Amino acid sequence: MALSERMDAWKALVDARLDQLLPGADRRPQELHAAMRYSCLAPGKRLRPILCMLCAEAAGGDPLHAALDAGAAIEMVHAFSLIHDDLPAIDDDDLRRGRPTCHKAFGEAIAILAGDALFALAFETLANAKAEPQRVVRCLRELSSAAGSDGLVGGEVVDVLAEGGKPTEELLHYIHTHKTGSLIAASCAIGAELGGAEPDLVRRLRSYGACLGLAFQIADDILNEVSTPEQLGKAVGSDRQHGKATYPALYGLEGARKAACDAADEAVWCLPPDLPNRPLLEEMAAFSICRTH
Repeated sequence: MALSERMDAWKALVDARLDQLLPGADRRPQELHAAMRYSCLAPGKRLRPILCMLCAEAAGGDPLHAALDAGAAIEMVHAFSLIHDDLPAIDDDDLRRGRPTCHKAFGEAIAILAGDALFALAFETLANAKAEPQRVVRCLRELSSAAGSDGLVGGEVVDVLAEGGKPTEELLHYIHTHKTGSLIAASCAIGAELGGAEPDLVRRLRSYGACLGLAFQIADDILNEVSTPEQLGKAVGSDRQHGKATYPALYGLEGARKAACDAADEAVWCLPPDLPNRPLLEEMAAFSICRTH
């Protein structure tokens, strides 16, 4: 099955599982649950859950049995980060995934609390993973580390504080590998862990995810400059408007494209040659930089 077909099929399964795991919109407090569902079920690539399942498969596990719920948990953390990222206190965005951001649809208070609740539900979901307890604990540690001050949240803080300043190579690398790369790396490591991988393979797939995450974020920087709101599903040109530290700001568009290609190549270099689904993981690295949204 080609990567595009696999992604479409697994995206539908992730969406269906998220629909089951998220509280119903008619369950009290209705406003909170409606906001959680609005953001988490919004149209998206489901890149992180798909990577989680691909890496479970790479480790020899059944990707759906081993990693579907873990992937859904990771998508909840991603949705939490987008809700909070869009708030007026941070990026003040009005559009996300082609429709009004959560705080525009439900108000700031409910949006903040919806993000908090999604974060909590993610760890509850992952804690219930059907795997050996030791592996579940390692997965919980992986996700908490990737989401906290040494990962996603830390990268977002440095991103906010860097606005309006002159970006450096070290600063850019820190922001991108933390605010985006850390959760993508964790998606790969968690999938490998739940698929039964030995520590060395977990490490190599985590490294693959970290490099792919960097490539993915550089591609996002480029799309913010050259795409359209219709294609991207959110505002374009906003990085420049806010004085964000981005690869195009430091290197120009051609330099940024080269950096994205280099990071994608490094991701592929991390993969062991004998993985059963290595061609799909190679295609995913190419997809991370060739996509249009």
